[in-house]
Amino acid sequence: MKSYRTKIYFDGGCRPNPGVMEIAVVAGGVVQIERDVGTGSSMDAEWLALVAALRLARARGLDDFVLLGDAATVVAQANGAAGARGSAAAHLAAYRALAGAGPPPRVRHIGRHQNLAGIALARR
Repeated sequence: MKSYRTKIYFDGGCRPNPGVMEIAVVAGGVVQIERDVGTGSSMDAEWLALVAALRLARARGLDDFVLLGDAATVVAQANGAAGARGSAAAHLAAYRALAGAGPPPRVRHIGRHQNLAGIALARR
């Protein structure tokens, strides 16, 4: 298995579900948390976190990175392994537009206990 130079963790959630969403992205030990990013479901929040993680990678000019999240459905949809309908389809379109042409970003599923972004959200 390839080792990536930069690991970017993402997580999103809301309380209640649906409710006010929050997202977190962790890269290089730096935690970025955004509270009240709108109202939606936990899946909407996970998608917003993935898009924020990709936006961070693009802003830093990274080319050797992996996006790590614990939302299996979002990871599968982002990788084209599962279909997306409704709001997920809109989030997927935004993600693909940001990803642009060329090789798709690497998105991998990890366990909740491994997700540094999820841990950061839980602690705040």
